[in-house]
Amino acid sequence: MKKIDIAKRFLNKNLSLFKCSVCGKSFVKQADNSIICPNNHSLDISKKGTIHFINHKVNTEYDGDMLESRRNIITAGFFDGILEQMEKIIPSGHQTIVDVGSGEGSPLSRLEKSRNNIDSAIGFDISKPGVNLSTSENRENIFFCIADLAKLPFADHSISVVMDLFSPSSYKEFNRVISTGGHLIKIVPNSNYLVELRNLLYGDNQKNSSYDNNQVIDLFMKHYPSAKSYHVKYNFPLPAKLRKDLMIMTPLHWGKNAKSLSDDEINKLSSITVDVTVLDNKF
Repeated sequence: MKKIDIAKRFLNKNLSLFKCSVCGKSFVKQADNSIICPNNHSLDISKKGTIHFINHKVNTEYDGDMLESRRNIITAGFFDGILEQMEKIIPSGHQTIVDVGSGEGSPLSRLEKSRNNIDSAIGFDISKPGVNLSTSENRENIFFCIADLAKLPFADHSISVVMDLFSPSSYKEFNRVISTGGHLIKIVPNSNYLVELRNLLYGDNQKNSSYDNNQVIDLFMKHYPSAKSYHVKYNFPLPAKLRKDLMIMTPLHWGKNAKSLSDDEINKLSSITVDVTVLDNKF
């Protein structure tokens, strides 16, 4: 089945989840390769099976190589410990799940595979290459689109789980779209996340080799004082074929003080630390 036909099937079942960015009404009709709201505003479904909910130009530094490397790492199981904790939080049975800043789609895809594809899942990102790459698996229960975090294209209180892995947050929008009893799950990297790579790139430069995300956690808890917090930490073995992918997939090497690593130095990364805080608020 073509990507556009898979997308149309998903949208036909879940059209009311999406709202028009012009008038705010939920879309009510799918005609040919478009979705249409009650005021006759329409958006086209691309041949890749995606929709552009952003009507302005967006610049992103995430290129094809970075996205492919990220996919290689994640499909090898790099995020599996995080996803396992998320699975413990997400209720059983069908959920409507949104992945904020979904990149090339691998975390959401792996989560849904583990949940036997029972959900209606949507991933969005501002990166067109990332969203296009996301559609390569042709999963009928997952839809990917290009959208803006500050203006989510979802109807009020229509989403039961919002997952936010290392992405910025718009708590005002999250509060608007998450349904009663739903969950906001935010993943925040801790000080030892990728510490081995940071030490190689920055050496003794303390400013770049370490960081503190307590302000991010504190802000979440300020918005949601009853939220729960879980610490997830594990060591992920890195086979030789993935070591260069790890360096390419992370923005760490963009820093102005980052060292240019030789192949020999990269090959020292036989394992890498995953260290995150999983925040969960139930609405």
